[in-house]
Amino acid sequence: MLKIAILASGSGSNAQALIEHFAQSPWGRIEILVTNNPQAGVIQRAERLGVACKIFNPKTQCDEILLLLESSADIILLAGYLRKIPVNWTRAFEGRMFNIHPSLLPKFGGKDMYGRYVHEAVSAAGESVTGITVHHVNENYDDGAIVAQYEVEITPGEAPHSIEEKVRALELEYFGPTIESWIAQLNEQQWR
Repeated sequence: MLKIAILASGSGSNAQALIEHFAQSPWGRIEILVTNNPQAGVIQRAERLGVACKIFNPKTQCDEILLLLESSADIILLAGYLRKIPVNWTRAFEGRMFNIHPSLLPKFGGKDMYGRYVHEAVSAAGESVTGITVHHVNENYDDGAIVAQYEVEITPGEAPHSIEEKVRALELEYFGPTIESWIAQLNEQQWR
C-alpha cells in the first residue's frame, strides 16, 4: 500500500474527496496533508477525517518539508496547492507527484491560471467543452505529462460560476479513482 501526501492551500473539497476515497482503497492511504496557508479550510477537513496536518512557511521551510515528505510519502497529490513546486521537490518525486487542473490542458494552463481565472478564460473564449486534467508535476506550471482528462459540455459564454460547478463535480468524481488506477497499474507492473 502506497503512502500518499496531499499538498493543499484552500478550502479542501478535493483533499476531502481524496481522503475519503483512499480510506476505502487497498492501494494507498493518505498519510499527511501539508499546507502553506495556516487559515486554509483544508486543515479542519483533514483533522476531522483523522489525517495529520503540517503547516509550513515555503520561504523558510522547503528543505524541512521535503525531508518530511520523503520520509512519509511515496506519492504526492496537489489538490488546490497554489504555489510553484520547488525543483528539488519535483526531482525527488519525479513521476510520483500529480496535480489536478481545472481545464483540458494545454488550454488554459500556466502561471496564474487556477480556479476562477481558468473558468473566466474558458467562458471568454467561447468554449463548448471544458474539463479537468490529472497530470504529473514537473518544474513548469501545468506542463507535466498528462495522466487523464475528463470532459464536460458547456454552453459557449456560459457563466464562470456555472462552469466551475461542472468542473468541480468532475474533480471530486475522478481525481481519486484516476490516482488509484495509476497505483494499481504500477503495482501490476512490479509483479510482472
